[in-house]
Amino acid sequence: MNHEKVADRVIEYVGKDNLVAAAHCATRLRLVVKDEKKIDQKGLDNDDDVKGTFSINGQYQIIIGPGDVDKVYDFLIQKTGLKSVTPDDLKNLAANGKKSNPIMAFVKVLSDIFVPLIPALVAGGLLMALNNVLTSPNLFGTLSVVQTYPGLKGVAELINLLASAPFAFMPVLIGFSATKRFGGNPYLGAAIGMAMVMPALVNGYDVANVMAAGKMTYWNVFGIKVAQAGYQGQVLPVLVVAYILANIEKWLHKHMPATLDFIFTPLIAVIVTGLLTFIGVGPIMRIISDGLTNGIVWLYNTTGFVGTAIFGTFYSPIVVTGLHQSFPAIETQLLTNIAKTGGDFFFPIASMANAAQGAACLAIFFISKDEKQKGLASSAGLSALLGITEPAIFGVNLKLRYPFICAMIASGIACIFIGIFHVLSSALGAAGIIGFISFPPKYYLPFFISIAISIALGFILTYVYGMKFDKVTTTKKAPQNDDKIIAVADEMVAAPVNGELIKLSDVNDQVFSAEIMGKGAAVKPTDGKVYAVADGVLTVAYETKHAYGIKTTDGAEVLIHLGIDTVNLKGKYFTTNVKQGDKVKKGDLLGTFDIEQIKDAGYDPTVMIVITNTMSYGDVDELNKDTVKAGDDIVALTELTPNYSAAANI
Repeated sequence: MNHEKVADRVIEYVGKDNLVAAAHCATRLRLVVKDEKKIDQKGLDNDDDVKGTFSINGQYQIIIGPGDVDKVYDFLIQKTGLKSVTPDDLKNLAANGKKSNPIMAFVKVLSDIFVPLIPALVAGGLLMALNNVLTSPNLFGTLSVVQTYPGLKGVAELINLLASAPFAFMPVLIGFSATKRFGGNPYLGAAIGMAMVMPALVNGYDVANVMAAGKMTYWNVFGIKVAQAGYQGQVLPVLVVAYILANIEKWLHKHMPATLDFIFTPLIAVIVTGLLTFIGVGPIMRIISDGLTNGIVWLYNTTGFVGTAIFGTFYSPIVVTGLHQSFPAIETQLLTNIAKTGGDFFFPIASMANAAQGAACLAIFFISKDEKQKGLASSAGLSALLGITEPAIFGVNLKLRYPFICAMIASGIACIFIGIFHVLSSALGAAGIIGFISFPPKYYLPFFISIAISIALGFILTYVYGMKFDKVTTTKKAPQNDDKIIAVADEMVAAPVNGELIKLSDVNDQVFSAEIMGKGAAVKPTDGKVYAVADGVLTVAYETKHAYGIKTTDGAEVLIHLGIDTVNLKGKYFTTNVKQGDKVKKGDLLGTFDIEQIKDAGYDPTVMIVITNTMSYGDVDELNKDTVKAGDDIVALTELTPNYSAAANI
């Protein structure tokens, strides 16, 4: 790569006068520009040295790659006269002068609270689905499985108990997560949540009936009648209570003498919050919460298939804006009141939209003659069919536009059938082709019919339109030298850390998950020691100590990236034992990082292992393992073959 010429082209594409500030991380140029509409996006997309672009949080990011991005950045700064800033400074600059979006800020709060709860809700919901399979008649025969095999009755009852727990004690989970998000002690939040579902209270699901029958019991608190009502199945009341608790606690920490703070701050915070909860805040928020739930159910029942069609059509654009992150809060309310609501209608609509985007992306695989695009489309399309759409949406469909629009149309039509058959899920899960496990058995057939329509239409519309108008015909040849295939010996790349092996497509960063930088694997680390993955030379060793690049003796170019966006930590919580240019042996200690401190700072410590010269290989395959130790082989590299080259140039 000619770094100076790449910098010249980037300046030309973006516009010298359009640049405000620039920084870089291990793989990307991070730019703040005056007007993104002035950027020559087509030029960037067609530049062989640019691996991808995207815009997020006021930054326009251009993916160059490890070992090259810093050199391109230096030339860019030199030629534009921009002041060199850190990624953290750039983040602040991007936000400076821009009005904050209160809606997105609210969505972000809800996302921070509910995303950590999703595993518990998914587990409970899928167990509920399993219980439905065991107890539903007319599924495998006239009688249910439990009726046919009475010995399974105890198993079914235990499964039902485990399934019900997360929803019955939802205020405890939300109290913990929400109080932590608002800056309070999460264990105090859990304690308040427990108080709201104590067995001594009237069960939250029966409060309305008990009230109507005039049988509610009351406390006399300073002459005020306080209903002994529980909050099972409620979401909104505990959110507000957690906010109040956190702010009372923070105020007390500031004003309470240090010698008394440890004992009296939690005591006063819990007493005051508890009184406010049962006297006024809880009852008022219950009314609002019930009204919101009833309103959503009324809207769904009233608009029917027309409403689901409209929602299904625009679900993917909502994902692009990020507003979908607020949906778990609503879905949780629907699921915890499933006896009243019937279930969650968001989930089946999301499944149709995701499947359509995946099918459209796979159509591009068959249309495109661009090797890089075909590779991305195949992996991203399959990922979207299973419920992970970001790689497909941002990496392929939005860039070409028409696949995204074709998928919207397909989703809207499929959701007509969702509305006609009133398909409702009883659990959260993977919103895609395997989403059927989150539904009661009676919805299996209409779900499969609807998702088949979504996939078929998404693929056909995209394929026909793309072939008719010849939208993706760029051809790129496989790496060659003197018209011969570059032969690369078979090689194995090891894990740099101990931990849980996960797919690169599951990483919470669209650049890595879309495999724009290359294929590889990722590890959720269990300790903070980082080792060399193979014998070779260290090509990248940043001052921020969050990323290493190794050129192995057999030719693989491996990027080890410690955490997501951890460049912003500026080396804090990281140490390193090596420098660029050092020769390393497999198993040499490269450095360390403090996992817990990184988490506490709000960053994901997942370690990405990426083969940045993926196109030099015929196959880059992640090995099928669960947990790994540093030094265990996790990625297999297979040399290019003449057959691969021929296929690549068809």
